Amino acid sequence: MSNGTQGRVHPCGIQTAWTESMNVSEAVAAVAHGFALKPIGFILVFFSPAYDAVDLSNSLAVAFPGVAVAGCSTSGGISPAGAIDRGLVVIAFPQKGFRIFSEVITLIDRIDMDDVAASVRSLCNCLDQHQTKAESCQRFALSLIDAFANAEEKVVSAVAWALNGIPLVGGSAGDDLTFRGTVMLHGDQIHTNAAVLVLVETDFPVRIFKTDNFEPMTRRFVVTAANEDERRVYELNAEPAAVEYATAVGLDPVHLTPMSFAAYPLAVKIGGEFHCRSISRLDEDGSLVFFCAISEGAVLALTKPRDIVEAMQAELSRLNETLGGLDLVIGFNCVLRRLDAESRQVQPSIVNLYRKFNVVGFETYGEQYLSMHLNQTFTGIAIGRGKKLDLVRASDELDSSAERT
Repeated sequence: MSNGTQGRVHPCGIQTAWTESMNVSEAVAAVAHGFALKPIGFILVFFSPAYDAVDLSNSLAVAFPGVAVAGCSTSGGISPAGAIDRGLVVIAFPQKGFRIFSEVITLIDRIDMDDVAASVRSLCNCLDQHQTKAESCQRFALSLIDAFANAEEKVVSAVAWALNGIPLVGGSAGDDLTFRGTVMLHGDQIHTNAAVLVLVETDFPVRIFKTDNFEPMTRRFVVTAANEDERRVYELNAEPAAVEYATAVGLDPVHLTPMSFAAYPLAVKIGGEFHCRSISRLDEDGSLVFFCAISEGAVLALTKPRDIVEAMQAELSRLNETLGGLDLVIGFNCVLRRLDAESRQVQPSIVNLYRKFNVVGFETYGEQYLSMHLNQTFTGIAIGRGKKLDLVRASDELDSSAERT
C-alpha cells in the first residue's frame, strides 16, 4: 500500500487498512488497491472529522462500486499500528462467511420507539431470508450513533429490545474533542442526528465484551440542579458543579481539562454495578456537560483508576483463550481512556495490545453494550480464528446483564 497506508488480511477473510493521509481520494484509492481479496460484501469506515464527508462518500463509491458502506467520524482511529489522530480506518468484510445488512435511523433526538423497532425487525427479516443452513452461525449488531443528538440511551434501549436477544455493541461518533458535530455515513448518504445499525451473521466464533479500569471511592455527589436534555449539571451537592468536582479531585476549577475528567470519572450504580458517567467539558457558566444521560437526584461516585493496561490485557487474553485465538477485534474505546493512558505514559503499552490482538476501531464519545450506553469503557466484538463455533457470549454474563438493565 502507498501513501502511508497499512493493512492486513485476516484468516476469517476480513481485510483491514488504515492511513493518516488527509487527501481523501488518495487515501481511499490506496486502501482499495491494497485489498487483495474479492469480492467484498460490506465496508465499515471510521474517519477523521477533518475529512470532507461528501468527498469521502464519493471516493468510496468510486473505489468500491456496489458495495454497502457504513461509518462515522471519530476522535481518533484504532489500528494495530496504534492510535491514528487523522485519516481513516477501513474494515472490509468478505461475502463468504458473513451476511450483513444495515439501516440508518434518522431524527433520533425525537425518536419513535415503534419506528425503530420496525426498522430493526426489517433488518432481522432480511437476514432470515439470507440465512445459511448452518445451525452454528452467530449474529451480532453494531451501533454507530451521533453523540450530539443526546439520544444514545433511547436508541440503544429501543434497538436492543427489538433485536430480541441478538447482542449489541458499538460507539458514539466523535469529532476530535472540538464538540462541533459528528457525521454518520450510510451508503452514499451523509447524516447527522442519526444512528447506523449494522446486523451481522457469521460462520466464525464471536463474542461481545466490555472492559473498564475504574473503581468507586467513598466520595459521593448528588445532582441537585441539571438540564437533562442537554446532559448539563449546574449543581452537585447544592454547590456549583465545577467547584464541587474540582475540590474533590484537588484542583482549581479553572484548571479542569479533559485530562482531569479522564483521570477522575464519575459513576452511577445501576443494578448493583457501577457504570461511568464521564464529563465531556466545562462550560463558561461553571456547569459540567456529560457524555451520558444525567438527571436531578442521581447519586454519583467519584472513582479512581486501576491499571488500564492490566485490565485490558486480562480481558483480551480471556477472549483469546475462549475463542481459540483472536483473529480480529473491532473495538470502541472512549476517547477519555486514551487521554488517561497518555497522561500516565502507558499508551505505548496499549498500542502493543492493539498489535498483539489485532484491534481496529475508533475512539468514541460513548460506548454501547447490550441495552446500555456507557462511558470510559472499551467495548467490542471479538472474532475467533477457528470455524468451530462457541457461544456468542457467556450465558451467565448476559443473564446477569439483562437482570441489571
